[in-house]
Amino acid sequence: MNVIDSSAWLEYFGDGPNAGEFADAIADTGQLIVPAITLVEVFKRIRVQRDLDAALYAVAHMQSGRVIDLDAHLAIAAAELSAESGLPMADSVILATARREGATLWTQDSDFKGMEGVEYRAARGRNRGVRSRMSSGQ
Repeated sequence: MNVIDSSAWLEYFGDGPNAGEFADAIADTGQLIVPAITLVEVFKRIRVQRDLDAALYAVAHMQSGRVIDLDAHLAIAAAELSAESGLPMADSVILATARREGATLWTQDSDFKGMEGVEYRAARGRNRGVRSRMSSGQ
């Protein structure tokens, strides 16, 4: 099972230098877990940087995986992770989701570097924004 962090989704949709690092995990929709909070983060960023249609396209693509809503148990697990590690709220929800589902978390967010169950890829240069992959319709 795989969880893709918002930073990795944005890198993928923006066709950034690390997009290929996440492409296989994203393409394997049978193994793809999507924390609902990543829909919020990705939709908002693409909506601001591009437009409504591109944002809707992105979240439709993301929903090809299994979306996990935030329930009370997951919220408490995320709060505990945040208290222990200092992770921001959204990051703690994403990591708690991955751990509950027994999934690997794919990211380029340095807040996760060195954590168990995380495949971290250091960001390489500045990506080209969310326009590239979105414009080509991939």
